Amino acid sequence: MNYDFRFLNDKIKHTRVLAMSLLFVLFSFLSHAQVTSSIDSTSIKIGEQITYKVQVETDTTNVVVFPEGQSFLPLEVIESYAIDTTKEDAKYKLIKKYGLTQFDSGAFTIPRQKIVIGTKVFHTDSLQVQVKNIVVDTTKQGLYDIKPIIEVDKTPSKWFQYVLLTLLVLSLIGFLLYWFIWRKKPLTKEEKIALLPPYDRAKLALKTLDESSYLENAELKDYYSELTFIIRKYLDEKVYDRALESTTDELIDRLNILKDANQIDISKDDIKNIETILKRADLVKFAKSAPDIELAKLDRNTIDVEIDQVKEALPEPTEEEKALDQKYQEEKERKQKRKKTIITIFVVVGLCIATFIGFGLKYGFGYVKDTIIGHESKELLEGNWVTSDYGFPPITISTPKVLKRANPPIPEEIKAKLQMTVFSFGNVSEPLSVTLSTLKLNQQESQEKIDLNQTSEQAIKQLEKQGVTNMLVTKEKFVTPNNAEGLKTQGTASLPVANTNNFYDGEYILLHFTAENVIQEIAITYRKGDVYAKEIADRIINSVELVKEEKAKKEQEEK
Repeated sequence: MNYDFRFLNDKIKHTRVLAMSLLFVLFSFLSHAQVTSSIDSTSIKIGEQITYKVQVETDTTNVVVFPEGQSFLPLEVIESYAIDTTKEDAKYKLIKKYGLTQFDSGAFTIPRQKIVIGTKVFHTDSLQVQVKNIVVDTTKQGLYDIKPIIEVDKTPSKWFQYVLLTLLVLSLIGFLLYWFIWRKKPLTKEEKIALLPPYDRAKLALKTLDESSYLENAELKDYYSELTFIIRKYLDEKVYDRALESTTDELIDRLNILKDANQIDISKDDIKNIETILKRADLVKFAKSAPDIELAKLDRNTIDVEIDQVKEALPEPTEEEKALDQKYQEEKERKQKRKKTIITIFVVVGLCIATFIGFGLKYGFGYVKDTIIGHESKELLEGNWVTSDYGFPPITISTPKVLKRANPPIPEEIKAKLQMTVFSFGNVSEPLSVTLSTLKLNQQESQEKIDLNQTSEQAIKQLEKQGVTNMLVTKEKFVTPNNAEGLKTQGTASLPVANTNNFYDGEYILLHFTAENVIQEIAITYRKGDVYAKEIADRIINSVELVKEEKAKKEQEEK
């Protein structure tokens, strides 16, 4: 007898599946749970709270997970209360309450809520709530005009403090330069003597010699050294410019030659007197001769007379010599002024270099350079930022400049389907641009759920229409500081240079949010490598906060 074993195997498999199904059904009855939901009122006024209650009865071994977050839309969760737990035999009765409200009138449906008990998922029933308008009696409640725009005081700038500090530093540097370089310093005694004419200096030197104690102490060698230096110095400056380094014989021979050549009208006796004193001084200095004190005084008087004789024998300077002397003095003053100018330049340049290096090491050389030369993005970053609300529902955002309302052209057939408001600063051809737009769809156009990925793709196409090319795209979830969720699209791109066919490397950031029939977009573009623009973009993104439409309407009504 032939048997079809394949048919037998199929029957066995079917039996196993049926047995497993019966086993799961039996288990569900053994570990059953009961879930109910209710609300304390089916009709409320705008903004009034209702209590939504979920009750669960289950085994003590099961873990129960209640819904959290804004899962009750279109109603808004005001408060989520703690779970009330009671035990009856081997079961738990869990009661979870939620405070709900709505800021718009109409009939609303609280959607079914998912309750997880152990490994099973239960759903509550949907519930209807009627939200009624608050009737305002205008005969009793006065109406008022819209309040005028109030000027907001800007944050006081510290530019005056910076200017004052800069002026103080420059004043200190200028004072030090004047005091140590340009100031006419008081002359020392030696400098005053050096400015005297040769004749006056010689006479003053003789007077100083008289006041010395050389003769009292019988220091004749020092006395004659000073005395001969006085006459030699005078002759060196007025007669023979090598008198100081010449020997006595060489100096006397030179005086005789000048006399014979009629270049100096001095007598033979005067030359003889000078020769006698110079040779006596040589004997005192080198042969240790010791003349009488009175003779030394007489020699001093003789030198005094011979200085007078030489002065009278010298011819008066010609006009040409006077001009040359004046020219020499002027050239000397110019050299001194040039020297002071060079020193001043070196000091100022040195201080500037030292200051640049010091601030560069502390803050970075690029930052210091941009501070000195100026950088558009840096000025925006460090300027007075503006925090404001744009569009409706409003988006709160901080920007370096106020976003101005733009009116992009919209075809008439599209105007009937949506409402769009746009606020912007700059454009994609500039180093930084910020655009904020709100798109509100009409009820007929908003039946399908808005897909943020598709919205992002449309935004990318709009950038391409503005001339942006070579776009690299990355997407990720984005959450604002007040926990509004959206989509962040960013990447690099080639941004157009205005009025040319050239491009520069740039970066872009797109933020998209959606609410009921509303699409909100923030677009930022900036040049790649601009650290200040990147910091601006990060600061803008971190400041974004969304206000729900219902809350915004309530705030408007309160105002």
